Amino acid sequence: MYLVTVLGNLLIILAVSSDSHLHTPMYFFLFNLSLADIGFISTTVPKMLVNIQTHSGVISFVGCLTQMSVFILFGCMDGTILTVMAYDWFEAICHPLHYPVIMNPHLCVRYLIPNSKMWILKTVSYVLQKDYQSNAEEEEEDDSIPNVMN
Repeated sequence: MYLVTVLGNLLIILAVSSDSHLHTPMYFFLFNLSLADIGFISTTVPKMLVNIQTHSGVISFVGCLTQMSVFILFGCMDGTILTVMAYDWFEAICHPLHYPVIMNPHLCVRYLIPNSKMWILKTVSYVLQKDYQSNAEEEEEDDSIPNVMN
C-alpha cells in the first residue's frame, strides 16, 4: 500500500510537471499536495515496516521527536494546501471571469510561502515544548529518588 501511494503521487507530480497545459493554479496545488503526501506517508511507514521485520518496537527519544515533528509538519502542510485548494475552487466557481486575475502564479506561491513558515514554527515549538517537558520530568524523577548514602 505504501508503494502504491508513493507511486501514485509520483505519477501526479510527473504528469503536472511534464504537461504545460497543467500549469494552472489547481494543478500547482495538486503538485504540492502530492509532495506533502509523500512526505507525510514516508515519516511513519518505513519505520513501521522495519519494526515489523525486526520484531522490535524501540525508538529513541530523539528519533521519536524527529518523527513526530516531521509528521506534524507534513500534516499541517496537507491541511493548509487543502484549504488553499478550496479557496481556489471557490474563486473558480464564484468568479470565473476574474479567476485568472485573482489566482495568478505569483499569488499561488504567496499563499504557500507564509504558511510554510507557520508550519516550521509550529513544528519547532512542538519539539521545544516536548523537549522541555521531558527535561522537567527527568528533574522531577531525580528529585524523587531518596538519597540513602548519607
